Amino acid sequence: MPEASRLVLASGSATRRALLEAAGLVFDVIPANIDETAVRSAILDATTGAEGVDIASVLAAEKARLVSEKQPTALVIGADQVLALGGKIFGKAESIAEAREILTMLRGRTHELISAVALARGGRVHWQTSDFAEMTVRNFSDEFLGCYLEKIGNRALQSVGCYELEGPGVQLFEHIDGDYFTILGIPLIELLARLRHEGMVTA
Repeated sequence: MPEASRLVLASGSATRRALLEAAGLVFDVIPANIDETAVRSAILDATTGAEGVDIASVLAAEKARLVSEKQPTALVIGADQVLALGGKIFGKAESIAEAREILTMLRGRTHELISAVALARGGRVHWQTSDFAEMTVRNFSDEFLGCYLEKIGNRALQSVGCYELEGPGVQLFEHIDGDYFTILGIPLIELLARLRHEGMVTA
């Protein structure tokens, strides 16, 4: 593949990788080395009224930019996802105990799940977009929560919201309003349209 036609995914997410592969894209995976928690905290500290879409967009763009600096001729895809509930922004849980706390907070309530994607080349971000879904979690029992976390184990730490929608996590929900790909971590339809525009995939 010519270097100028090379795609790179700046994410270690197995789900994002599977979605892009299923769509027929050919790409390399080079995860961005970025402290997402530190960046998220810095944005919230520096910006009054920062919202989930702002944080997800900055993180997606920064991942794409950083990797594209080291892969200057490739087109680099950066993506990020955050959860917003009652003015609070959540990233991934760092332990099963924290996953239990987050899911308990989400129980019986509706939250926003925001996904952002960006494209960069040569250290410059030249396109990005975002999308969100409204997720209503059912009022599940403590017994169900315990069984769920036991069943998925550390996979709960791999997704924002600690749910695996394509697996047992679908049982957490009462109602979902939003795009399936956005929920899994990337606004895929919009990304594919942009890649066609860029001439990276067949139009």
